[in-house]
Amino acid sequence: MGAARALFAHPQLEVRLFGRQVELERAVETLPSSLATVLSRLSLQHSPSIITETMRPSSALRAPRGSSLAMMLDCVARGEADAGVSAGNTGALMALARRALGMVAEVPRPAISTAIPTRLGGRCYLLDLGANVEASAERLVDFALMGDVMAREVDGMLAPRVALLNVGVEGTKGTVSVRQADALLRRANDLDYRGFVEGNGIFSGDVDVVVCDGFVGNAVLKASEGLARMLIDRVQQTFDAHWTSRLVGVLARPALRRLKSQLDPVRYNGASLLGLGGIVVKSHGGADATGFAYAISRAVQEVEQALPARLASELGRRRPAIVAATSGQGDDGAEVCRPDEYNSER
Repeated sequence: MGAARALFAHPQLEVRLFGRQVELERAVETLPSSLATVLSRLSLQHSPSIITETMRPSSALRAPRGSSLAMMLDCVARGEADAGVSAGNTGALMALARRALGMVAEVPRPAISTAIPTRLGGRCYLLDLGANVEASAERLVDFALMGDVMAREVDGMLAPRVALLNVGVEGTKGTVSVRQADALLRRANDLDYRGFVEGNGIFSGDVDVVVCDGFVGNAVLKASEGLARMLIDRVQQTFDAHWTSRLVGVLARPALRRLKSQLDPVRYNGASLLGLGGIVVKSHGGADATGFAYAISRAVQEVEQALPARLASELGRRRPAIVAATSGQGDDGAEVCRPDEYNSER
């Protein structure tokens, strides 16, 4: 259903679905008649196996390449598709995508990034969201540069405001890697770096890109999604509690719909795997058809802007000068996860 909705929204889009043939055909048969006009742009590709949600990335790498996830990524690698979208196992997706597509500009590993709503209707890119559970200063610099390119190329921002997430705004606070990254980013003349922000700064609208390691980013994202859903439910419960408030609720219904639309995490579904040599977007595993359609639309935007090529060009030009400054600081760039082990749940 989500793929069909995306096809309806994008007249030039073509979609190839990977999975077990019988299950795919059954899903197509259940589509409402209103979406039947898009079926000519939808093709089905049988995959004899699947990557389960519990499979470790290392096991996924050793598995036969007949899984729906591996076949989808190989399709992108061969140039038969411009982008891949998956709601499956995140760790396996990261590992298989890295193997199939490679990386750009000597970036060692991808970062997961998504946009979250801010005040006054804006949005802020947050990365990393779980691909790199711990990150060195050099990795945080990579995230900052990739977030800057994403905001400029996809959203058309002239000078995205970039910040590091920290436990305080004072220069003496935070981990060693965060303080080192702060010192390096201050040397980047072509980056609008704003220093440290605390957690509430993500939603303030004062910055456009917030950088952190994957452990912190994933926790922040999941907490914000849970808070948004709780607020929506609490507001509805308040109006339903008494007949007088129900009457007010009827009058306020249009405003409540707008609020729900603005806060609903589904509207921001679709996390980009930045740094890969191709476009891959991760949909939330619990997303409904509307959410999955948003993830596909995100991939369409990145294709239109040729995002991997822009990342390769920008990082190849800007990264060496900043990263070279790490020499002599004792930062060897090591992370907790091995290259074939990714610990994200998104």
